[in-house]
Amino acid sequence: MNSIALSKRKDFAAYRATWVFAAAVCLLILQALQAAAQMMPNTFADLAEEISPSVVNITTTTVIAGRANQMPRGIVPKGSPFEEFFREFEDRRRGNGGASRSSALGSGFVISADGFIVTNNHVIEGADEIEVEFFSGERLAAKVIGTDKNTDIAVLKVDSAAPLPFVSFGDSDTARVGDWVVAMGNPLGQGFSVSAGIVSARNRALSGIYDDYIQTDAAINRGNSGGPLFNLDGKVVGVNTAILSPNGGSIGIGFSMASNVVSRVVDQLTEYGEIRRGWLGVRIQDVDEDIAESIDGLDRAAGAVVTGVPEGPAKDAGILQGDVIVIFDGRQVEDVRDLVQTVGNTEVGKAVDVVVVRDGEQVTLSVTLGLRDDEQLARADEPPVNEDAPKDYEGLGITLSNLTEEIREGLDLAVGLEGVVVVDVVETSEAFEKGLQSGDVIVEAGQEKITSLAEFDAQVSVTIESGRKTMLLLVRRGDDPRFLALSVQQ
Repeated sequence: MNSIALSKRKDFAAYRATWVFAAAVCLLILQALQAAAQMMPNTFADLAEEISPSVVNITTTTVIAGRANQMPRGIVPKGSPFEEFFREFEDRRRGNGGASRSSALGSGFVISADGFIVTNNHVIEGADEIEVEFFSGERLAAKVIGTDKNTDIAVLKVDSAAPLPFVSFGDSDTARVGDWVVAMGNPLGQGFSVSAGIVSARNRALSGIYDDYIQTDAAINRGNSGGPLFNLDGKVVGVNTAILSPNGGSIGIGFSMASNVVSRVVDQLTEYGEIRRGWLGVRIQDVDEDIAESIDGLDRAAGAVVTGVPEGPAKDAGILQGDVIVIFDGRQVEDVRDLVQTVGNTEVGKAVDVVVVRDGEQVTLSVTLGLRDDEQLARADEPPVNEDAPKDYEGLGITLSNLTEEIREGLDLAVGLEGVVVVDVVETSEAFEKGLQSGDVIVEAGQEKITSLAEFDAQVSVTIESGRKTMLLLVRRGDDPRFLALSVQQ
């Protein structure tokens, strides 16, 4: 009897422990659900009421010059009873020089008590007059302080007798996919409007090299352009700029330029009236898997290959064609876009360490950044190339020729350019798929300069003997140098 009682007592203790554990787990789950419920707002009304006074509607007016002393023919037949009416209309029109006025609508937000306002450049571009309407109904004329087409940001200024309500920028880097956000603005000219949604993606690029968009499903329509995207703390994490839509209306895919990009642009526009971006002075391309495999010292497809070094900061610092930039100012370089954005956001005149992979080793160089001038950079500044002669490389799918004087003249090549010319490319080959064309000049093979077919053959042999599967080529086409890696037959 005693042993049976003892067994029952143990069973009861075990059951009780199990129930206690289960109750504790249920309590933790309940607390987690309560915490999640607290994170999900029941209403956005308090937030909207707090930040609405800082959001503005923007109306722009553009004067379009007309053709004075001309009225479209055929509108009113000669002798028509309406002829006199239209003649009076034409006289009034001539009194205005034949000009007409076009209006457009957008949004913006105030960032300082003394009247600085942020909007999109495309909202105010080309406007002759800009009027800002506040939530209170007050209207003020605005002037343009500065614009940046690359990020589609503009800064305006209004003069107000009283301090204006304003909002601050938040840290867009802390915005996570799934976070609640609120968009405000003037959609379709309907006046102040609020929409809510979540961050649905980060780091979107649309068309510009400095693009860093937050994607959201908060409703954004025409007229919302230039308006703010708020987090739940009432901080601006983006400027609503574009939508993806087959019909011109919101389908839940909107894009807001990240506040960390915007705030840097705004700081420079308010201080200088223009953008001053850092300039490294290199021509670069992405590192793909084949290129990475072809270069000693690269353990992954990341970084930016230097395809050209014109006169500028990089050349002064000793950066060479063929270097792979892997670290800039202490930050790992992922690709060309990453490097361009990082350099552009770095202070002009700052001396930075740039780490490159060269001959299988990392080399650190100090570069003092210059001032980026997009118009100047649009002009290429490398020697030319192009076309013809005799050896088939069946394994590579190409036919090459030495650069004779006849070919040099026929292709109008730069004096002193050395290499071998591509005569033909097999359309079913890897070389064709990667864009190699007749008339291209191969100036390097296996990261060694070549001046003849014999030297090219030697590099093919070296590549095969070293056990590499691909050979890196530096190809020039006109003013455009480019690296590509081709598989070699072993």
